[in-house]
Amino acid sequence: MRKISKRASGNPRNRRHKKELAALAKLPDEQIDTSDIPELPPDAWKDAVRGRFYRPLKKAVSIRLDADVLAWLKHAGEGYQTRANNILRQRMLQELKKRA
Repeated sequence: MRKISKRASGNPRNRRHKKELAALAKLPDEQIDTSDIPELPPDAWKDAVRGRFYRPLKKAVSIRLDADVLAWLKHAGEGYQTRANNILRQRMLQELKKRA
């Protein structure tokens, strides 16, 4: 029985596929045949939401916080790391807006 290996979604399966993708990437957009994927009418985009499924990459870090700050973050139960991230993100966006 042949073992089926899992692969990451969107990754080429073999060398031939990689070569085909590389050749396609080199072509100008005008030379790529998209006749089998017609454009959607403008109405199809009226309820579209940009970034709805966006998930920023997370990176594990070690951070030293004052005990009272950590207690405050944990007071509402689980999710204190997410709360800390949200607070920092809001502050980051405020500062980025000021720079613009």
